Amino acid sequence: MSHNSNSTGHDHSGREVDSHNSRRAFFKNFGLLGAVAAAGGAAIYSGYKYEESKPGHDFVRVLTADNRIVEVPRDQIKDVRVDVDKLQKQGREGLKGHRFVMVIDLAKCRNARKCISACQGAHHLRPYEYHINTLVMQESEHTAPYFMPKPCQHCDNPPCVAVCPVDATFKRQDGIVLIDNERCIGCRFCIAACPYSARLFHWEEPLMAEADKGKPYNIELNVPQRKGTITKCLFSSDRLREGKLPYCVSACPNGVYYFGDENQDAVTNGTTKETFRLSELLRVNAGYQLMAELGTKPRVYYLPPKNRLFEFKEEKDPVQEPT
Repeated sequence: MSHNSNSTGHDHSGREVDSHNSRRAFFKNFGLLGAVAAAGGAAIYSGYKYEESKPGHDFVRVLTADNRIVEVPRDQIKDVRVDVDKLQKQGREGLKGHRFVMVIDLAKCRNARKCISACQGAHHLRPYEYHINTLVMQESEHTAPYFMPKPCQHCDNPPCVAVCPVDATFKRQDGIVLIDNERCIGCRFCIAACPYSARLFHWEEPLMAEADKGKPYNIELNVPQRKGTITKCLFSSDRLREGKLPYCVSACPNGVYYFGDENQDAVTNGTTKETFRLSELLRVNAGYQLMAELGTKPRVYYLPPKNRLFEFKEEKDPVQEPT
């Protein structure tokens, strides 16, 4: 049975149509549509690039909540109203169900001071203002010296809280001791009461006073800072609310810091991101608290400087010839 190569069909009205001609017409139309689509896409892209390159396209630099500087178009900036009362309330209540704790491994500290610079940057402190400092320690003339980072100990029995006359410094349910600089009157009773010298008084205008002017006060970040008030380590409460490790813990390159939750019996190393059982870490390494005999019940534990990873190298000031 022979087949006619010039096959025909019927359209909707019953008329015969040439299928080859129909296919040719279809592809011709399809090519036209494709060309139109391509031209349209090119026009859209060109228009976008033109808008982007227009001299009037205004970008501004803004500081994000995680301390990054980014550029955004000015016409896309929206004002965000911060609920100051909410910040105050959640700052005083803390994070329910948690009991935060820090562990510092003295065998790993080599005084890199990345923890210090990260803390100073977050809290808008000058180079000589500290929430955490690194001390040079030596038990006796026969023992080797070592470095000891010393933040606020966030005591469970804090003498600083007991002496504050205006409830500016307080202990939260999650173990953190904070300061409310909008209540602080600068009496410095808390500085006198603290046996760890963990508090700093603002004798001068804060470093970023002008840049922070008009910003709502965040009690968990203690920013904006204020002249005539107290500031100190906050265990990076603002970071904990976001589920992140404290600034100092994350910045350390040598694995010195662990941070976690006593209720969960777990702490995470800020450098390796490994998680350990708190009780086991303290038991195996003979962890201890600083001046525990005072009854302050610190929430910072130290692991002794045994089997140190780094040799102690003290930077001495050059000897100056007498003039």
